Amino acid sequence: MDPPATDYQQRVGPRPLDRPAVDPSAAAVFGRPAGVDGAFSPTAPAPAPLGNLTSTPPPPESLSSAFGRPPGDSAVVLQRPPGLPGAAPQDDPMWTEDGFDPWRDPAAGAVIGPPALDREPDDTKGAAKRPPGGQLSLTEVLFGRRVKPLALGILGLVALLIGAVGGLVGWVVARGGDALTSDVTLAQAEAGKERPAGSVSDIAARVRPAVVSIEVRMEQGGGTGSGVLIDGAGYIVTNWHVVTLEGRADDKAKITTVFTDGTRAEAKLVGTDPKTDLAVIKVAVTNPTVLQFGNSDDLKVGDAVIAVGSPLGLTDTVTEGIVSALHRPVVAGGDNGQAPITYDAIQTDASINQGNSGGPLVDSTGALVGINSAIRSSGSGNTGSVGLGFAIPSNDAKRISEMIIRDGKVKHADLGANVRSVSAETAEGAQVVNVTEGGAASRAGIAEGDVIRKLGDRQVRNAAELTVAVRSHQPGQTVPVVLARQGQELTIQVTLQSD
Repeated sequence: MDPPATDYQQRVGPRPLDRPAVDPSAAAVFGRPAGVDGAFSPTAPAPAPLGNLTSTPPPPESLSSAFGRPPGDSAVVLQRPPGLPGAAPQDDPMWTEDGFDPWRDPAAGAVIGPPALDREPDDTKGAAKRPPGGQLSLTEVLFGRRVKPLALGILGLVALLIGAVGGLVGWVVARGGDALTSDVTLAQAEAGKERPAGSVSDIAARVRPAVVSIEVRMEQGGGTGSGVLIDGAGYIVTNWHVVTLEGRADDKAKITTVFTDGTRAEAKLVGTDPKTDLAVIKVAVTNPTVLQFGNSDDLKVGDAVIAVGSPLGLTDTVTEGIVSALHRPVVAGGDNGQAPITYDAIQTDASINQGNSGGPLVDSTGALVGINSAIRSSGSGNTGSVGLGFAIPSNDAKRISEMIIRDGKVKHADLGANVRSVSAETAEGAQVVNVTEGGAASRAGIAEGDVIRKLGDRQVRNAAELTVAVRSHQPGQTVPVVLARQGQELTIQVTLQSD
């Protein structure tokens, strides 16, 4: 049995050194220089002779003045802190206040010091605030090219969005503020009004352009009325009392017509007929709208009629009614030495007021059947319409207007006798008061006291009816006259004369 091993026998020996081969190129770069055995060279090798060196050219004058030594300071190699030999002046800004700048002292050790520039103080409470920049005007912003167009567009878009949001909020608040009010769209009928041919609106649309308002001015006053165009040459028929102010107007009176479209034209008086209250004036217009005459003899009580005119100064007014009565004798005027106005009127309940005088009364076809002339009021001082209006029949107006336009005056048939209305059990009609010598009645043998009861086809019940019956005939025409004399009825033939 082998003896136990000792401690040194149990230790493992050192491993053999592994010395890898050295690359000659690496040794040439990183190895010791030739002749050096230790870590540092004890002596520096002598410098090799320089031989003939060529000096460099002198630096440019600009570089010398910028980076060269100051004149007269050839002994100073480097700048020194103030206070040392060869140091810079005390006010040299290149040195700090304590006279030591490690960045400029070549003898200073390499240490970590403060930064080259002083640090800004952290406490800015007491520091002076930066002055505000210049403010731009609206003109400079929009047209001075100081702000980019994209920035302006974005700013405008933001403003629009803010306005839209504000409007929406206001709308919501307004809707919720009052429960009794809200936006609403009411239903409306799509179909238009029914205006068939022959309706009042259709007739009025065709008639109104032919109706004019007449204004008369003179030194002592003036008046207004209506008229209707009856001929393309500009002839207008109206009332005598409208253009002459019931006989007061003189030759200096000015007559002006106003059409429905507002056109004004001065008119000239063609002629008048005071006995039937008709007159004709003329205006210089081109292509006027005119009304056609209808046959007033065809009218029946109850027929629809329309009155157009300027009542109470309200121009272009249309009223509707019916024919209330026919052959209603109307007597008016007779003042200031004038013969009384007498005509065989059409009575209507269409509203006629002052100012309607001279305007047209048309039938359901739009034809002219009468010239509005008078109204019947309910009492003294009341001049408004009470549903009793009177118009001159269109047949009489047409005949008289033609005579005025042709001759400038009118001649009526005349009986040559003055009469008065009588009513008794034995006789009712127009009693002869006196007979004009050489007149038609005198030549026919009519005597005073005779009561005329019929002339031609017209029944005579009063003096007015006799007048209109006579004027319905032409001068020189022979007509039968039925009269009562001493309780007997006689029929005689009378040849009418001219007034």
